[in-house]
Amino acid sequence: MGMIKKYKTVQNPARLSHGDKIGIVAPSSPFDHQVFQNGIAVLEKKGFHVTVPDNLFSKKGYLAGSDKQRALQLNNSFADPEIKAILCARGGFGALRILPFLDYHLISRHPKIFIGFSDITALLAVLYYKCNLVTFHGPVATSLGNAPSETQNAFFNALMSQNTLQIKSSQPICLNSGIVTAPLIGGNLTTLCHLVGTSFAPDLSDHILLLEDRGEATYRIDRMLSQMKLAGCFDNLTGLVLGSFEECGPAESVYKIVNNIFKFKNIPIAAGFEIGHGAQNMTVPLGVRVELDASHGLLTYDNFS
Repeated sequence: MGMIKKYKTVQNPARLSHGDKIGIVAPSSPFDHQVFQNGIAVLEKKGFHVTVPDNLFSKKGYLAGSDKQRALQLNNSFADPEIKAILCARGGFGALRILPFLDYHLISRHPKIFIGFSDITALLAVLYYKCNLVTFHGPVATSLGNAPSETQNAFFNALMSQNTLQIKSSQPICLNSGIVTAPLIGGNLTTLCHLVGTSFAPDLSDHILLLEDRGEATYRIDRMLSQMKLAGCFDNLTGLVLGSFEECGPAESVYKIVNNIFKFKNIPIAAGFEIGHGAQNMTVPLGVRVELDASHGLLTYDNFS
């Protein structure tokens, strides 16, 4: 009889309802105002109230304000009882810099939906790691407005529905077959790799790892995965999900690298999921147990359970 794995107890935030207030934060780079407003319009059309902090549009070089200022936006948004969900304005760069200034005890006491992707992966991973908070890998405000209807529908379903939800790859690619159930973790490969060796690096053991990226040459993808492998990050991994790798060279080259890095692991590995920087960016929760069916390109999970 196999050993039963004991997963960490997570804080699942309350689902969104029509009329709820969504707070916007800018933890990373500055952003285009019009593109941002297009995203806010999608939220308001759906019946949500949107609140924006006074300094959201600050600029400090390639950052949306100082590190402490951006961290304070997050701390204040989690502390505000009227805000039911927190959506990031944009990714880019800068989330790593605010990690030392976040009030993790405060955040733990006020669990709520937190959503973003790309550079926001640093926050998704750390809030799960340090606060046991289920977070959501999905569009930011500046990508939501121009997103296809499928991406917008998946966004609202993930944040509002209590049903069993399923994400199916439109072009499933099975790199190693199998079915496994475990908590999902991960996001942007570059950002995750830069957490390695810090006190903020999440433990990937007994998790299904999600990876995606954009604009990274195949040799850099190889280097990042090799570093994480050498650091022992993948030693106790349960499964692997590959989202989009936009402008990263031929997809087959990425899959060849992955096969080489993970050849020592007999775990289900599925590619071709429309998660990340591609035309579609389907929203998935991080920290909840999902079933990965690598052969059929399926991710299934019970939402807000």
